[in-house]
Amino acid sequence: MEGPAASRERASGFRTLFDDEQAFRVWYGDAVTRVYGYLYHRTGGMRSVAEELTQETFVDAVRNRNRYDGRSDPLTWVIAIARHKLADHYRQGAREEQRRLKLVSSGPLVAEDDPAAGSERREDILRALRSLPSMQRAALALHYLDELSVRQIAAQLGRSEVSVESLLSRGRAGFRRALAEPEPVPGEEEHV
Repeated sequence: MEGPAASRERASGFRTLFDDEQAFRVWYGDAVTRVYGYLYHRTGGMRSVAEELTQETFVDAVRNRNRYDGRSDPLTWVIAIARHKLADHYRQGAREEQRRLKLVSSGPLVAEDDPAAGSERREDILRALRSLPSMQRAALALHYLDELSVRQIAAQLGRSEVSVESLLSRGRAGFRRALAEPEPVPGEEEHV
């Protein structure tokens, strides 16, 4: 078991990496590959999500490098940051899913006298929402579920108001198209 002196020495050595560009590049080259691999496999191979979370992980690691106490290997510490980023990502996804479900179950989209039709309609709506790009889904959820204005959504998403208007417009159009197109039944062949 290592003592406090060894931990302090490891922490000091890690912090000096940031003062030596070449040493940092070597360490980062190895670390980024391993962190990305960790995230890639835990996101089900979703490359863009793994890339984004890897970037967020290293931004946090650089910003908080003085918090590294040396009790573990620096890569272990960075992987712990990645694990927290991944958990945050999944929590955010769960919150978004809850908002979508709230939208589906709270509106006049369901015929109260026909529970079977209501269930089918919910599934159609969920399928349509899942078909949209994430930023369009986010804009629609913030606007229609959280009842935020375009200006507030722009601030939340870090986009211009014009960009948010575009996201909302494309999201509504995509949602309508997806809702109108029935999902193909597995095993049925399309006749041309």
